[in-house]
Amino acid sequence: MVKYNSAQLDDVFQALADPTRRAMLGSLTKQPLSVGELAEPFDMSLAAASKHIKLLERAGLIERNVQGRTHLCRLNAQPMHAGMEWLRHYEQFWTQKLDALEALLRAEDETAGKKSARKKPHRRR
Repeated sequence: MVKYNSAQLDDVFQALADPTRRAMLGSLTKQPLSVGELAEPFDMSLAAASKHIKLLERAGLIERNVQGRTHLCRLNAQPMHAGMEWLRHYEQFWTQKLDALEALLRAEDETAGKKSARKKPHRRR
């Protein structure tokens, strides 16, 4: 397995674990937004939204630029790559398990089909 920076990977998964933070990242895919604009769709205080944003920053998923009194946030999707690679490692495991299950189900279907072909019901006239 490829080695990853465990602390950074932990931060990325922690950041992505919350639906509010995922929604914030979704908003940033369109354009950079101010902290207020990021907080606006949610029923929370600006301080609570700021905590979410700080966690996203710590994970490296958001870059913040200060322009006067405005804090402009921009998406940085690069840290998600390590998470994708980590998940891809386990995709191989699940693909093998699902392929084995599919083969088993097909074999059962073939067996059931052969049994039903042998036992044809009598039709009454």
